[in-house]
Amino acid sequence: MSRTALRICPLCEATCGLTLTIEGSKVTGARGDREDVFSKGFICPKGASFGAVDGDPDRLRTPLVRRDGELREATWAEAFDAVAAGIRPVVERYGPHSVGIVLGNPNVHTVAGALYPPVLVAGIGTRSLFTASTVDQMPKHVSSGLLYGDALAIPVPDLDHTDHLLLIGANPLESNGSLCTAPDFPGKLKALKARGGTLTVIDPRRTRTARLADRHLEIRPGTDALLLAAMTYVLFEEGLVDLGELAPHVEGVDEVRDAVREFTPEAVAPACDVDAGVIRALARELAAAPTASVYGRIGSCTVPFGTLGSWLVDVLNILTGNLDRPGGALFPLAATDRTPRPAGPGRGFALGRWHSRVSRYPEAKGELPLSALAEEIDTATDEGEPIRALIAVAANPVLSAPDGDRLDKALGALDFMVSVDPYLNETSRHADVVLPPPPPSQSPHHDFAFNALAVRNQVRYSPPAVPLEPGRMAESEILARLVLAATGMHGADPSAVDDLVIAQTLGKAVKETHSPVHGRDPQELATRLTGETGVERRLDLMLRLGPYGEGFGADSEGLTLARLLDHPHGIDLGPLAPRLPQPLKTRSGRIELLPQPIVDDLPRLTAALRERPAGLVLVGRRHLRSNNSWMHNVPALTGGTNRCTLHIHPEDAERLGVRDGAPVRVKGAGGEVTAPAEVTEGVRRGVVSLPHGWGHDRPGTRLGHAATDPGVNVNQLLDGSLLDPLSGNAVLNGVPVEIAALVATP
Repeated sequence: MSRTALRICPLCEATCGLTLTIEGSKVTGARGDREDVFSKGFICPKGASFGAVDGDPDRLRTPLVRRDGELREATWAEAFDAVAAGIRPVVERYGPHSVGIVLGNPNVHTVAGALYPPVLVAGIGTRSLFTASTVDQMPKHVSSGLLYGDALAIPVPDLDHTDHLLLIGANPLESNGSLCTAPDFPGKLKALKARGGTLTVIDPRRTRTARLADRHLEIRPGTDALLLAAMTYVLFEEGLVDLGELAPHVEGVDEVRDAVREFTPEAVAPACDVDAGVIRALARELAAAPTASVYGRIGSCTVPFGTLGSWLVDVLNILTGNLDRPGGALFPLAATDRTPRPAGPGRGFALGRWHSRVSRYPEAKGELPLSALAEEIDTATDEGEPIRALIAVAANPVLSAPDGDRLDKALGALDFMVSVDPYLNETSRHADVVLPPPPPSQSPHHDFAFNALAVRNQVRYSPPAVPLEPGRMAESEILARLVLAATGMHGADPSAVDDLVIAQTLGKAVKETHSPVHGRDPQELATRLTGETGVERRLDLMLRLGPYGEGFGADSEGLTLARLLDHPHGIDLGPLAPRLPQPLKTRSGRIELLPQPIVDDLPRLTAALRERPAGLVLVGRRHLRSNNSWMHNVPALTGGTNRCTLHIHPEDAERLGVRDGAPVRVKGAGGEVTAPAEVTEGVRRGVVSLPHGWGHDRPGTRLGHAATDPGVNVNQLLDGSLLDPLSGNAVLNGVPVEIAALVATP
């Protein structure tokens, strides 16, 4: 007898609502939930494969503990005993910073991943935090922090209402959107064109998104910031700057005009390989559109000028008056955001509060560059102890970070390592303890991170669709017990972690004059929270204290967990709306358009005007059926066009004697790989492309399907030395490579 259950899809940032078909405890089908207030029935191949992902036979079902050099099945009690015995001696002997924590991308796609790692980091007291952000979007966090005083204040394009959308380094028809949560992104772009709007795509590849565009510019990789600076120059030169209602909230406009004087379209054109007249047209069209939005993503972040490019995206939106207005770029307001405080000066945003031990990279948003993880483990200095123990949560940096071979060796030399991961993959195979969370059908879901980036304000919650199997442990309990074991409280009831967070949150809230619970008794408030688990009680707390909640009033009609449970398809909270100046937390209380770190980095961009790559450069690419490396273990999501091939332009292939389908050696600063060539006009001349997340050929893993077609690790071509200096983000695109055909053209 089958039944259905609702579930928010956790497989990418679109967060679509699903209707699952379940037989017994097995998910046998998934379709789009037509009544979902946000996605309205949209589904992509990943969501349609939810059952296959959920039921992957290679998912670990019991903990693994290393004994006599081998990982063997163990009880949960044995596993956490081993964690406590492995982590605490390292902390006590070498200090908290000798424990590294790595958080992977899937971590933000779970409720527990959002709630417990901050407690773990704070409880240990380590500054050795590394996340997927520094191989992805950290430049956007840094530019937002510098502009608005808050690294999480990221404006998103108002896709449903804009008249003109300029995408740079973004391919949402494949990615489903990123730092812009939008179910059916393809449909929204088609609707933009149908209502007479304009879509411009700037990308060195002719992606599916580029093929939809009214104008596609095949820019030279890594020169995005130069192009955007030249567009900024044109706005000033031609008198097109018009801040409109933003004017009272912005300082530094004249300083920006002076800062971009050298970036004329004529000076920039040779470096970007974009005609100066086209650059001027881009700026004029942006300024002339009734409403417009510039949106940059991973292609413009993972380059040498990632932060400058991210900054200039917002500068263009601001100078054309399109920030914080309908049809432009707006700040979402998630239901679990903190209680909005009165507008006014804040603490601002600081970079480099501490530095990495070896290369002295500055922290950004409390994180060190993932590229530095290997050297922080394997290199001794006088600046403190190396990392001797590592906690990896949903992370596979052997594939996602530059120079995986070096990191692979470094992980093998750790004193102790624990992985929270459903798979024995290229990274977790090194762990002394592996703690496997249950499959997504057996977990609750709420998108804490992605609702703060959504193109429409809404709130949804999915209770577990299937009860926990015998022997499984909820991810929230795994992470709570991990916190206790790593912080000297091993053996305490895991509910103590949630109780502590609730008490601290309420204790602070009652002291804030703008809080709806100001002056109340925090202990009494805690007793009024509802929910069957600590996760649900904490969600209830955040909803009550959030912008749509009304505290704990007896007659409150604001958001609570109970109200959310009464609306299984979600609650629509309305379109994005102007919010300034409330989101600003800069010391001035205004948008600081030209912060000093940007000033200090601009000479580097000026020098780039004279740079030209002598040979081929490498870029990555995404596929609609792939998000993270573990998805390569799901047969339904591999094969077809989702293959690890080297895209190369026909003219470059002919010049180098490369045949379609033949093996090609690709060499970079970090090493070399061999992949089959795919000759295609989908990539511009002078550029080759390899996808991210492959390389499933290391021994000791349990990824049966992925191992049948392992592909190669594109990040092995990088040695980790190329970083955006402001954000510490790895440079993954526009890096020089050498290509050699292994089968000569006849």
